Amino acid sequence: MPKYSLNINGKKVLVDADADTPLLWILRDELDLVGTKFGCGIAQCGACTVHLNGKSARSCQLQISILEGAEITTIEGLSEAGNHPVQEAWKTLDVAQCGYCQSGQIMTAAAFLSENKNPNEKEIREAMHGNICRCASYNRIEKAVKLASEKI
Repeated sequence: MPKYSLNINGKKVLVDADADTPLLWILRDELDLVGTKFGCGIAQCGACTVHLNGKSARSCQLQISILEGAEITTIEGLSEAGNHPVQEAWKTLDVAQCGYCQSGQIMTAAAFLSENKNPNEKEIREAMHGNICRCASYNRIEKAVKLASEKI
């Protein structure tokens, strides 16, 4: 089995995996980084969102063989203390209901706000539209993204 050297949350890790193994399973099963969730497996729901070189990406469709040298950040690496402005906004507005989709929502929002520091409602809605929330917390999610933008 091939070995791959990855940079995850600022740390170098070496993993043994088949070339087509999705990053999601490496994170969860090999590295015990379980904040990234399995949702649909076809990159449509956003539960597995991580940052790949600073951009949001769906880890269920990222094959391990293409990730050497990339900077990968999971929800665990967004902020050691859990105090990233997006995480703080989520807590302030009590966004989560069941919470399952929230790490993907937060990672999408953080990547979006790193590029757009002062978004309007339409831009927020467009940026977040690919993340599904089964509890339909969309209004609180949008308000939290706006609040986070004011803190960044």
